[in-house]
Amino acid sequence: MNKLRRLWQPKNPLFWMMVCFNLLSSVCTWVMRSQPLNSFGLLLIGTVALVNVACGLLAAWQLVQVD
Repeated sequence: MNKLRRLWQPKNPLFWMMVCFNLLSSVCTWVMRSQPLNSFGLLLIGTVALVNVACGLLAAWQLVQVD
């Protein structure tokens, strides 16, 4: 539980990168659900969303691991 408290570091730029990655992933998901996209558009937006999720998880992992 103590390690999860390390996620909240508003003075750390990595924290804000994690927040931005997660927001961008949410926006991508919203676009995929609300806009009629062709196959290429779905693939492009879906790939961007998945990459953002991976980057957000990596940033969160690094925040938790920092001592």
